[in-house]
Amino acid sequence: MKKTYLDEHKSFEERVNNLVSLMSLEEKVSQMIHFSKEIKHLDIPAYTWWNEALHGVARAGTATVFPQAIALAATFDEDMMFKVASIISDETRAKHHEFLRNNDTGIYKGLTMWSPNINIFRDPRWGRGHETYGEDPFLTARMGVNFVKGMQGDNKKYFKTIATPKHYVVHSGPEKDRHHFNAIVSQKDLRETYLPAFKDCIEEGGAYSIMGAYNRTNNEACCASSTLLQSILRDEFKFKGFIVSDCHAICDLHLHHKLTASAAESAALAVKNGCDLNCGTTYNSLIDAYKEGLITEGEIDIAVKRLFMGRFKLGMFDKESDNPYSKIPYELNDCQAHRNYSVKTAEKSIVLLKNNGILPLNKNIKKIAVVGPNADKRDVLLANYYGIPSRYSTILEGIIEKFSNSEIMYSEGCHIVNKNVRDDETTLISEAVSLSNICDITIIVTGINSQIEGEEADERYPEFGGGDRIDIELPGNQNKLISEIKKTGKPLIVINLSGSAIALNNANESADAIIQGWYPGSLGGKAIANILCGDVSPSGKLPVTFYKSINQLPAFSDYELTTQTYRYMKENPLFPFGFGLTYSDFDFSNINLVKLDDYSYKVTFNVKNIGTYATSNVIQMYIKTPTTTIKSPKYQLKGFKNEFFNINEEKELSFIVDEKAMSFIDNNGKRIILKGEHTLFINDGQPDEYTSQLYNRKNLKVTFTIDSPKYINY
Repeated sequence: MKKTYLDEHKSFEERVNNLVSLMSLEEKVSQMIHFSKEIKHLDIPAYTWWNEALHGVARAGTATVFPQAIALAATFDEDMMFKVASIISDETRAKHHEFLRNNDTGIYKGLTMWSPNINIFRDPRWGRGHETYGEDPFLTARMGVNFVKGMQGDNKKYFKTIATPKHYVVHSGPEKDRHHFNAIVSQKDLRETYLPAFKDCIEEGGAYSIMGAYNRTNNEACCASSTLLQSILRDEFKFKGFIVSDCHAICDLHLHHKLTASAAESAALAVKNGCDLNCGTTYNSLIDAYKEGLITEGEIDIAVKRLFMGRFKLGMFDKESDNPYSKIPYELNDCQAHRNYSVKTAEKSIVLLKNNGILPLNKNIKKIAVVGPNADKRDVLLANYYGIPSRYSTILEGIIEKFSNSEIMYSEGCHIVNKNVRDDETTLISEAVSLSNICDITIIVTGINSQIEGEEADERYPEFGGGDRIDIELPGNQNKLISEIKKTGKPLIVINLSGSAIALNNANESADAIIQGWYPGSLGGKAIANILCGDVSPSGKLPVTFYKSINQLPAFSDYELTTQTYRYMKENPLFPFGFGLTYSDFDFSNINLVKLDDYSYKVTFNVKNIGTYATSNVIQMYIKTPTTTIKSPKYQLKGFKNEFFNINEEKELSFIVDEKAMSFIDNNGKRIILKGEHTLFINDGQPDEYTSQLYNRKNLKVTFTIDSPKYINY
């Protein structure tokens, strides 16, 4: 038995082929389960494939906890996303090698990271939407690509870690139905909305793993679909890596989807259609499937080789000293530099939704009342899939630290929900009102948490739809708290912490300023306090639409995009996608369009900070295609830049408008550049009248004409 696979001078392909040829069928199958067993005689160590890195290394001890994914999206900052992912992968590598030195190969100790979540957050009721990068396919793709690159590194031989974009594909609730739900979607919506981020993460980002979704899409189970996994993912997108099922999704094929009659049939169907790794145990039945003639050993070999190629590319069968990533020191975990960057990231994610001039606050305010159910809660900082931070800063703690010359008075004010609480809500509200009366200004910290919006059911909150929300109002007595404090006549600021859109109608009517703080990471209180006092100007933009109520939404289970998300919404929302104020103001001018060839242009323009604060701002480009009888978006985001401007600084900026940017998806799912007049809009928000009113600023726009239509292969 020649162990060529141990020879580092051989190619990875040669080594993988040799290793798999030496394995028995039972040994091969043992490597297709997420907790792969040790095979001593072949020098194969045990390996657990399941690890998480959504916004920091999760569930493996101390780690830097960055703002939740939806907050990272609100930065509209590709470079920042790349650096965040680079830090996460540094900590992943450092932890992994330290665990190996202690012979620990358990769960959450590996290098195959089941992130990012690049599903489209099409409806704010979805409980897992805060794990995503929002509702827009372009923004999701750009953030996803940079996350993947930061996680996987740029070494020519080894992956730093392996990123796993998920959940492929057309997956965004309902959570309670996910094990049997069938998402029906047109070829147009599939290609226009649900697939682009996966395509870009594979083709540009180089993602080497993909996780399938629980549900069916157009009648085929996502983890066993020949259309999705083979025709699109491997044949069309040229995906070369391995596919993993969501956890226990393979047994759903026979238990819930009723597509097969047994575990053996489910395992065979999934493997034959391209799902290589089972998070779960159903693939143990591949031995029975082989005996029943449902699958061949050659078909199993294909999956096993893909899995081992991933492990070889991670350097798991080479000397540790040969891998540059093995030298990352363990002391980097949650180090001061990483914590500082977490604060900076949170600062750039915070969205200022309203400001009548009250912000920024004077640091010498005599008395500040800080009230509300999220004001002094640590769990709301962390969202879900988080590590254990070594430092915390709640909103209250951040304000106390930053406003050290002020007297800070605190009351919980009310609970997030009214159920199963010991304290009398009337007493809490009364206490908060009393504090407001004796203080100069009141800050109310409202919102929800990841126990209310989350993955499947949480028994503590059964009234919230099994992880999803049944409405988008502030729960409990939070609106009552806002109204009662408003009656005091004192200045009022509302800070909302949530991972999704909240109908902040009462806050918008009552408050002098509104801040959307998301789930801002373990030190989020520092970041929000820095915004409040003006040490940092807010610059985040909404990656999701904030609706007025669920009356502006279609049925939650309807995946056809007709009225939801900014691209199709017909009414004015409460706050639009892409919106967010700064402490300054900007002038946009001198737009110019240069034709590069028949189907590409360069647009240049000037942006000047005409206010009194140095600040970052997110410059956005939207494109409106010619009018057609085919259902089409009003316009679509096709470019953005997060730029810093000093006071009075003016910059000439530009975007390239290529074939992909100006193209359109027809009813057959084909990408075409339409004949006729196309319009480019430049601003720091959407090109609609409502957004212009919120900013008190008009858009720059320029048109160009395409003489001949063209189908393109993107």
